[in-house]
Amino acid sequence: MRNNTELLKAVQYFTREKAIMSGLLLVCEADGRTETAMDGDVKEDSVFDLASLTKLFTGLCAMRLKEEGLLDFSRSVFFYDPRFTELKDTTVGQLMAFASELKTPGRIDECGSREEALKCLFGTVSTGAPKGRHYSDIPSMVLKYAVETAAGMSFTDCVREIVLQKAGMTETWVRVPAERLGDCQRYDPEYRIIDGKRIRRTGREPGVPHDPKAAVIQAGTEDLCGHAGLFSTAADMIRFCRAVLEEKIVSSGSLHEMAENRTGQLRGDGTYTQYLGYQCYVRHPDQYFSEIPRYMGRQAFGNAGFTGNHLSVDPEHGSFVFFLGNRVKGRLTMLIPEKGKRFEDYGINGDGSGSIVWDDGTIVPSSVKYVHQKDEHLHKAIAKALDLPEIPF
Repeated sequence: MRNNTELLKAVQYFTREKAIMSGLLLVCEADGRTETAMDGDVKEDSVFDLASLTKLFTGLCAMRLKEEGLLDFSRSVFFYDPRFTELKDTTVGQLMAFASELKTPGRIDECGSREEALKCLFGTVSTGAPKGRHYSDIPSMVLKYAVETAAGMSFTDCVREIVLQKAGMTETWVRVPAERLGDCQRYDPEYRIIDGKRIRRTGREPGVPHDPKAAVIQAGTEDLCGHAGLFSTAADMIRFCRAVLEEKIVSSGSLHEMAENRTGQLRGDGTYTQYLGYQCYVRHPDQYFSEIPRYMGRQAFGNAGFTGNHLSVDPEHGSFVFFLGNRVKGRLTMLIPEKGKRFEDYGINGDGSGSIVWDDGTIVPSSVKYVHQKDEHLHKAIAKALDLPEIPF
């Protein structure tokens, strides 16, 4: 993989200058031109936990089944899977658009077994339209089961048939082959400070999803979750993006429908709600809150993953960009200050960068608020490298 000089400088802001990430790999493409850069403890054939990028696969599978007349977005979740007894009035379309706030009777990530976690998931209830944050993992987790029934096969097989095979993706897995576990990124130890409590998380084996809900439900099986659980390489993610743009997975009409704003609106106080499409983020009028870069248009869509990933695709302008990185390994990933305290009280800069000294004397760099630094330190360099003008919202 050839390093573009300017992009490498942008990548090294995260890996060296601020130590926000232990490694980062970047690929961008427009008008038939591809530019790449990577630095840190990543390799060209590294295997990354895609985390919430998995939701894009879920959304595309649902759109394909809708195209084929197999999945009716107006039907209830209960219609497709009667185990969801409390979701008789919640439609597939509402799940796709994050339009129903779902609650489980307990925390899935605290369940002691796969069976307990599934029982908890099937007990999901709807509390109506979201009152604050729309984005959530639970709609994607439930949506998986409607997709399975509509497709007449397991969700894993559905993803393979609709996405992986059509895109020619041979390095994307639910369960990483034993011979590739050594290529997997490691995501521990991870550090968090929540209301003053210091938490050091460790013990996650290579190939096990970082997301704790996916980890307990997949539990070493190939039962892919709808919100997280896929592992992939840069080469396969290039194939994925190109297949989307070439309409090998779904039609242009479905891509346009997927990227339509379903949740974003102006509040009375002058701020905006989240701008979400079907299982994805779309352009936001306030760029600080936008997962989609300024050089992509209103038909672009994408998502990000907690582990340090980002992907945006613009079918209208034929471009894509993705980052595969690691903002977890040896990093402070979450800082929720105690009441009355600020980041600075913990020795962390207001933008989330900096480092803290852990109880054992370990210096821990911070990746808190990493997502808000992408525009200035990655997307600006990409726009320059590919000569992409800003597209007004």
